[in-house]
Amino acid sequence: MKLNTLKLKNFRGYKEAVIDLSDDLNLIIGRNDVGKSTIMDALEIFFNGDGKSPLVKAEIGDRNVFSKEKYFEIACVFEVEDGEDITIDSTYSTSLKDEFLLNRSEQLEIVKKWSCTGASLTASSLSVNLKAYYPKLAEEPFILLKRDDLKKKLALYEKEIADYKDIDKTTNAIMRKALFKHLINDTTEYEEVDIEIKKLESASGDKNIWKRLKDNLPLFFLFQSDRSNSDSDGEVQNPLKIATKKALAELQEKLDAIKEEVHSVVSLIGDQTIEKLKEFDEGIASRLKTNLNLKAWDSVFSFDLVSDDDIPLNKRGSGVRRLILLSYFRAEAERISTENNSKKIIYAIEEPETAQHPDFQKMILESLTTIANDSNHQVLITTHTPEIAKLVEIEKIVFIQKVDGFPVVVNDDVKKMSMIAQSLGVLPTIQSRVVICVEGENDVNFLRNINQTIPELKALIDLEVEEISIIPLSGSKLITWINKNYLKNSNVLEYHIYDSDVQAYIDEVKKICEENDGRRYAVNTTLLEMENYIPPKLVESEFRIELGEHKEQWLTLDIPKHLTNLVMTGIQDMGEREKVIKTRLNGKLTKLITKEDLEEMGTYEEIESWFKEVSNLYHVGSLNPNIELTEI
Repeated sequence: MKLNTLKLKNFRGYKEAVIDLSDDLNLIIGRNDVGKSTIMDALEIFFNGDGKSPLVKAEIGDRNVFSKEKYFEIACVFEVEDGEDITIDSTYSTSLKDEFLLNRSEQLEIVKKWSCTGASLTASSLSVNLKAYYPKLAEEPFILLKRDDLKKKLALYEKEIADYKDIDKTTNAIMRKALFKHLINDTTEYEEVDIEIKKLESASGDKNIWKRLKDNLPLFFLFQSDRSNSDSDGEVQNPLKIATKKALAELQEKLDAIKEEVHSVVSLIGDQTIEKLKEFDEGIASRLKTNLNLKAWDSVFSFDLVSDDDIPLNKRGSGVRRLILLSYFRAEAERISTENNSKKIIYAIEEPETAQHPDFQKMILESLTTIANDSNHQVLITTHTPEIAKLVEIEKIVFIQKVDGFPVVVNDDVKKMSMIAQSLGVLPTIQSRVVICVEGENDVNFLRNINQTIPELKALIDLEVEEISIIPLSGSKLITWINKNYLKNSNVLEYHIYDSDVQAYIDEVKKICEENDGRRYAVNTTLLEMENYIPPKLVESEFRIELGEHKEQWLTLDIPKHLTNLVMTGIQDMGEREKVIKTRLNGKLTKLITKEDLEEMGTYEEIESWFKEVSNLYHVGSLNPNIELTEI
């Protein structure tokens, strides 16, 4: 399951909020005290608040003081993947969809509601409900009917159901299925209802439904920005605790088997003891039974990071302690790139840039992005740093502002971009009077890497020394939007390099060339995309594959799409797989390309012409008439 939406009602500063989340990386932005940490705390309460030692727990003071309603709610909406079933009856597996326990959008919506009528919150203050889009077939949803009531309901249609006698009337799920099959038709109406988990467990006689449902939810780990310096400081402990929980989650089936085996053996001894006790006093024995009290598995293990000089890590500076967190995420990113991961995990990190050098800020963002790109992980970050905000797509940014004193989530992308730029003071990434404009981030990496790797190209114009910006103008990152607007009204010289695989890119280059305004120049690649300039032998070596006859078609092949059928097949989503492949091609592999490779492919002169023309723009201020633009 992936978390899609967080909903808050009467929670702290929020009257009501719906926060849509991306399934990979999310950035939460806003001024101080606007409600960013409240979102993180709400998620911690939802996922871990009923644990023995949550970082944040629900309190009576969490109710919005301006609300007349005596409760607050935290709801999470999850995307349910095909095949994710939960056992509603202890002996029968059924899907949430078949039981109509999903919301109107066919997502799992779990609502936690705390009653605030007392002086403080107690266990009974909390109710957990499923927001279900349920068929209107009876006064009460079938899921809340006990076995005898379902039998009576089913008996009403005995003469109408052809296989009535064959229906197993000892299993609630089977009887509900029969009723649904008989009663639901094209005219059936549906309504949103709240189904309380406690009532569901009572109707089925199974007290573990909520536990099984929770076991299917992602693990949630919160890293707060403000830490105490106690000996159990979570900033030092948490990475190792996370590793422990993740390892145990992967071993859940084995642990359950161990639990059942121990339970079986101990119960047998307990029953035998009770039988012997009956010989002394049957009255006492009749009131006894064997009850299993099992502690959480992760409480059995405790790991510490110990320095050689015996100085506790939590006593060191905040920068060092945050570096430990940074190192954990870098190690996790590297591990994820080489292993298959099955357990869904959400990392929530408040202000990862805290007490860090700008270079380290970039490193941790890269690591978190790698983690988020794994299909089983989501990452949420709060930040005040413009440099981080500039690197994220606008649809992955949650921007919060206060309206009449209350935090409000801004959903309109255009308004959001403008307000973020103003709030954080985001400036254009223009480092010189010449910029290279390309389609996307992968093209940026391609050009930068070959420029630094191939000495002959670097000698023409060193993009790092001259600090020439390479700007991706296709995409939805915040900085892309800012740069687009900036370039329109500037005297910055632009050199556009676009792929030739899309007619719109060809038309754009033609338009720029025809206008010939002396400020903008453009070329299309001779080959389809930048990936076609990567030697196939490097691809074979990197992915350990044989391309065979495809080498002959390499210059005209859609390389990333073709490779999705050959490599990284562990990533189920084809679009996600192609994205990861393109990132690796234009990242690691472009650093290995040599001049000889390009000459062998017959592409060196073309690429050389790009850097010659950029050099001419930079040093002369216009293109030398003797240097012809690549033909379109």
